[in-house]
Amino acid sequence: MKIIGITGGVGAGKTEILAYLKERCNCRVVMADRLAETLERPGQACYERLVALLGKDILREDGEIDRQKMAAVIFGDRRLLLAVNEIIHPAVKESIIQMIEEERAAARLDYLFIEAALLIEDGYGGIVDELWYIHTTEEIRRRRLKASRGYTDEKIDQIIKGQLPEEAFYEHCQVVLDNSGALESVYRQIDKKLGENLCQKQ
Repeated sequence: MKIIGITGGVGAGKTEILAYLKERCNCRVVMADRLAETLERPGQACYERLVALLGKDILREDGEIDRQKMAAVIFGDRRLLLAVNEIIHPAVKESIIQMIEEERAAARLDYLFIEAALLIEDGYGGIVDELWYIHTTEEIRRRRLKASRGYTDEKIDQIIKGQLPEEAFYEHCQVVLDNSGALESVYRQIDKKLGENLCQKQ
């Protein structure tokens, strides 16, 4: 089983690429953001520590953490943001490492793909076999984010400013997929890269 990390800037089209990989390969796809949501639920690894840090005002009536309320509390407070990240990111990484060990023991997959915006910053290069960078020009990313999410230029500027520069992705990633054109183009790049392991589930 090969472990591959998928990363790239917001609006790069990672969701569509992961859907294609899931359809075409004998694989498991792990999305760090969704895993984090699971770990923030009552009884899970991050819940008590987040409530202790941010207070019960971030909870819904049913006791679940309201992610919008949590985001509002930490917005503009770098100290709190760092503290929240120090709770969530290690827990997510630990959970992913456990998944990798379980899947290796089961020996049923060709690939395990991990998607996260902070794969490089969080040191996933040490646990994956390859890092793939989904490259898309900034102009196209902006167009996609406005069309799909209704983001303003100001919001997009803020997000891009907080992400790694292009050079860092090229420095740390072994594979670059260009998703600046039609999806069929990046699909062909994936097919070429995966080669003989493609379509094993069919």
